[in-house]
Amino acid sequence: MTVEIIPFEQKYTTDFYNLNIEWLKSLFYVEPYDEMILKNCETHIIDQGGHIFFAKLNNDIVGTVALMKMEGTNNFELTKMAVSPAHRGFKIGQKLMHNVIHFAKTKQIPKLIIYSNRKLENAIYVYKKYGFVEIPLEENNHYERADIKMELAF
Repeated sequence: MTVEIIPFEQKYTTDFYNLNIEWLKSLFYVEPYDEMILKNCETHIIDQGGHIFFAKLNNDIVGTVALMKMEGTNNFELTKMAVSPAHRGFKIGQKLMHNVIHFAKTKQIPKLIIYSNRKLENAIYVYKKYGFVEIPLEENNHYERADIKMELAF
């Protein structure tokens, strides 16, 4: 199984939306902020200097992750990471993570920030494995479900 990590192409916006909606609905619910970002990913991520990557297996998009520029800083939020249910357990999320960290280093991004939920034990394990550390979570962040904030400084 050879997974290729590819950059954003407009033709994959539906995949970006569907992959993220699936996991949000299965574990939480889709917050208004999620819906806004996912329905308009070009406007809210790409056009603002962010990046979206996809995991492609054969001709299918099986995973995705985004780097969303954080307002007023040179830091990026690592967000909207999802892998299709049929392809979980094959380390596709880790391949996406490895790729996005390498990309951030080459672009000299100072920090990556992740908002998550402690319920996502496997995801938090992966974040820690890649060097993310927990930092204080501000009260007025974008996500109601967020109960942990992590950063990776380069």
